[in-house]
Amino acid sequence: MKNYYEILEVNPKASKEIIEKAYHVLSKKYHPDLYIGEKQIYAEKRLREINEAYHVLADQFLREQYDSEIKKQELLEREGFYGQSAQAKKERVEKVVTKREEPLEQTKKKQKVGTLASIMELTKELVQDLTKPREKVKRSQEMRQKDLLAVGLTVIVVILIGVILWFIPFTNGWMRELLFENPLFNWIGRLFS
Repeated sequence: MKNYYEILEVNPKASKEIIEKAYHVLSKKYHPDLYIGEKQIYAEKRLREINEAYHVLADQFLREQYDSEIKKQELLEREGFYGQSAQAKKERVEKVVTKREEPLEQTKKKQKVGTLASIMELTKELVQDLTKPREKVKRSQEMRQKDLLAVGLTVIVVILIGVILWFIPFTNGWMRELLFENPLFNWIGRLFS
């Protein structure tokens, strides 16, 4: 990974103004029109690197993302990941990730622009956002079905209790009075007749 701070010849804690000034000085120094032949090719290459470094370090969001990538790379170098077999790297990465889950999660959240992984992560988030409404609709439909089932069972139980009370001699008179002499039930009976 290129070290943009070294390319612009500034300190990693340099302010935006210092970065801009270093960019202007270096872009004048390595302008291809000032050189001829092989030196011109080198100056063009160097100017491209300077422009790339300035583009990243001048934008606060991209700079934070770049700084987090540099920190991850330094962490991997300190932990001795370079020059190991793939299996050994994998095992050590798992150990480091389990020890430092929170900082890695924070750097993942910052990676939103510029890398293929960030594009894939954004796509994954969009797909999840699109499927959430479907899940909510499915849950609400299931809840409606359960509610309708509960209402239907309640109506059936009430009717069964009414039929049982009708055939019990002790409550038969009371049920007749409720059904035939109650004004509410008479009004409901007139609606259906």
